[in-house]
Amino acid sequence: MGSHRADRTPPRSPAATAAAVESGHGHSHGGPPPALDVGLRARAVLLGLLAVGAVVTLVGLVVLWPAASDAPEEVDFLRSGTTTLTAPVVDVGPSCPVLVDGEQGSREPPPEDCDTLTADVGGEDVTLGVPPYVGRSGLVAGDTVRLIRLPASSTPDGQVGYGFAGVERTLPLGLLAGAFVVLVGLVARLRGLLALVGLGLAALVIARFLLPALLAGGSGWAVAAVGSAAIMYVVLYLAHGPSLRTSAALLGTLAGIGATALLGVWAVGAARLSGISDETGEVLATYAPALDSQGVLACAVIIAGLGVLNDVTITQSSAVWELRAAAPELSRRQLFGSAMRIGRDHIASTIYTIVFAYAGTGLAVLMLLSLYDRPFLELLADESIGVEIVRTLASAVGLVLAVPLTTAVAALTVGGAVVPEDA
Repeated sequence: MGSHRADRTPPRSPAATAAAVESGHGHSHGGPPPALDVGLRARAVLLGLLAVGAVVTLVGLVVLWPAASDAPEEVDFLRSGTTTLTAPVVDVGPSCPVLVDGEQGSREPPPEDCDTLTADVGGEDVTLGVPPYVGRSGLVAGDTVRLIRLPASSTPDGQVGYGFAGVERTLPLGLLAGAFVVLVGLVARLRGLLALVGLGLAALVIARFLLPALLAGGSGWAVAAVGSAAIMYVVLYLAHGPSLRTSAALLGTLAGIGATALLGVWAVGAARLSGISDETGEVLATYAPALDSQGVLACAVIIAGLGVLNDVTITQSSAVWELRAAAPELSRRQLFGSAMRIGRDHIASTIYTIVFAYAGTGLAVLMLLSLYDRPFLELLADESIGVEIVRTLASAVGLVLAVPLTTAVAALTVGGAVVPEDA
């Protein structure tokens, strides 16, 4: 499907070529792709399929876009007359003794000011109770907290009251985010900054389409598939540039999204997961009665694997491009096999990434379960455990399938083998 050009370089074995590419280019997403001859038919088929996918995605956005009348009523976080304010911490009381089996761990009575903090509200010291973990977080005098101000009409004694809302963390989190952006700009330069822009656009799709559509009762797997496709069309071309190499990765990504969606929907139904595994799910079901909880879980399965899926597909497409540039004499079968040797290593590392990411986010749950003397198979009956297993395995299967699919698309797109003139 491509024109032939002369190449007097002695041919290398596919394994040696794959090793060279993996050490030099296998995980490098920077720099322009090699200039390769791509046949018109391969170019037309690839871009035609992506054009069809773009049309389907746009139609899906139009059809699934929620109407304003379908949105559930917004819930007021604060009661009428209740406001929030920030106040500096004056003093933090000691932590109360830990209760063990319903009995106080210490025979001495707890201090009167335990699990409290004193804040300066308009020049007046206000002492209020806080959860035990607040004092153990390292909160000290001079820190800033956010309080809830209760009007006098809503308190039993008819006086203004205050409650603890949380610690003001805007400054440290802002500094962390700023450092991240600066480092991305310094190390990855324009490509990294464009990736951040793509991340912002992805957040916009999630906030303006995906979340409202789910709250309005839209099909979870359909909303996730359309929203994910829209995100990938923008993110991949913005971060990696418009090229056939990126287009091949995009087609593989869309195939991976489809596989993950199908598997996720089946797994949620087959495992009889309700999608409500904690207090947050119960609150959502209360305030958004049209919400399809199982659909939300299927949506979470699809969205959870997008980042890793994007990584493996662009890497595989880049590997094929680099292999073809380094060894133009390889047949398409050899090209596919060499790229898959790189892909298998990437699959192994990304599977670790997925599992360890979920283990990190659910570490507290895992620690709690380790305290219970229950057989492992009995733990599978717990909804929260079943949700994480389905989310992990469905994302991993979609990832594994995306590697050979993307590799095949890229291998069929680049030009065919070149026969040396002196062969």
